[in-house]
Amino acid sequence: MRGNDEIAGTEDLSPADPDVLDLVTPRGTSVSRRSIFFIVASIMSMGAIDSTIVSTALPTLRTDLHARINWSSWTITIYQLGQVIAMPITGRVSDQFGRKRVFIVAIVVFISASLACGLSTNIYELVFFRAIQALGGGAFMPSATGIVADTYGKNRDRAIGMFTSIVPIGSMLGPVIGGAMISFWTWRGVFLVNIPLGLIGLVLAVRMIPTSSKRDSGPADYLGMLLMVVVILPMMFGITELGIGHTHFTSPRFFAPEGISAVAVALYIRHADRAQVPIINIKLLKTRSYLAVNLIAGIYGGCALGIGTLVPLYGEDRFGLKPVQVGSLLSARGFGVIILAGATAFVMRRTGYRLPMMIGFGFAALGMFMLALNPPVFGAYGWMALSSLLMGIGIGVSAPATNNAALAHNPEEIASTAALRGTFRQIGGIVSISIATAYASRSLDPGIALSHVFTIFSIIVVVLVVPLVFLVPNQKGTW
Repeated sequence: MRGNDEIAGTEDLSPADPDVLDLVTPRGTSVSRRSIFFIVASIMSMGAIDSTIVSTALPTLRTDLHARINWSSWTITIYQLGQVIAMPITGRVSDQFGRKRVFIVAIVVFISASLACGLSTNIYELVFFRAIQALGGGAFMPSATGIVADTYGKNRDRAIGMFTSIVPIGSMLGPVIGGAMISFWTWRGVFLVNIPLGLIGLVLAVRMIPTSSKRDSGPADYLGMLLMVVVILPMMFGITELGIGHTHFTSPRFFAPEGISAVAVALYIRHADRAQVPIINIKLLKTRSYLAVNLIAGIYGGCALGIGTLVPLYGEDRFGLKPVQVGSLLSARGFGVIILAGATAFVMRRTGYRLPMMIGFGFAALGMFMLALNPPVFGAYGWMALSSLLMGIGIGVSAPATNNAALAHNPEEIASTAALRGTFRQIGGIVSISIATAYASRSLDPGIALSHVFTIFSIIVVVLVVPLVFLVPNQKGTW
């Protein structure tokens, strides 16, 4: 019997052959696994580029759009919020209606919103259109992961491990492109560059990605999606308001939205117990090992997608580095991810998941701690580049194991499982950025304040990850 996750035409193919795969495309031609991987990876890179490209533009946005640091940071956090909303929904929809269809719609949404972002006239318009852009970007991950897993069959653990390096490649290119755009053109270019790249990717996806099979996984959880927005958006608003000097923990502008968020959490838990197909399956999270894997993904998000994206802002505010220089700092981190992610994907069949997680998060914590120090050698730029590289090495070692540990729990619903893991990762990034920028905005010296954040977060990573890793099944081999 043909499995639910098979792509039409692949059931008789050997997964041992990684390059040649005679799939029938909508045009009636054949396409290789490698070609499918390249197309999907290219689109994923575009979404990943936009997760970091804005970080180098934050100082410019503050000036051109007359925005405070805590509100300009919404251009990053709202992108992550949009992905939190999009990933679980599109993960379920991808399993239900086919990965390719969702992937193509996501590209169209992403391109359209990028154009609107580039034409924005104030910070509020930009934040709104960034949220729309994020809905497209958030749909990339679950649908793309499903496409890759379908294509590679029994070798999908290694393929997805290699796929882990795609996001860091985009993250590495983002700051460089952003720094160049700001230095030689305008901040609007960081969004407009997506349009030609996205159109090329759209044409290739339509012509070359085979149609995947569908499965009836139940109705989409629209109420759950709404409740998730009510959980996260007021929480972000309340934390952001703390960045205003006259707002305190006892201020209604803080505790009122935080109270709304807490009530929404309780309502969602009640809803999830009754919903046919909840956007986040609370019952599944009651499994201790699966909850641990997703909490680790949240910590990873706080490190990689959260305060890690504030490194350019930190370099400019504390050491006066130029946009091109601070942009290359995130490139150093991305390079560290790339050189380790692929190797880890192949060796974790022997090591299991725990050892790469422990080593990886150890390096990430060390890198963050070094960032907080006054550079003892190499100068400010050299020291920050070294620290960012160590963070990247840590993320590169831990990410493939974290990804596969989550997917191994529920291999029959890969897109949905990838979406849940991605949701925790994005929430980690949102919370860490919101808190860090609010703290920096209240400080007389934002650069020093961010150094405190790096120190505290490095300690949190070590203290929380070690006990959680031992709750993760140390699975070896394939799943």
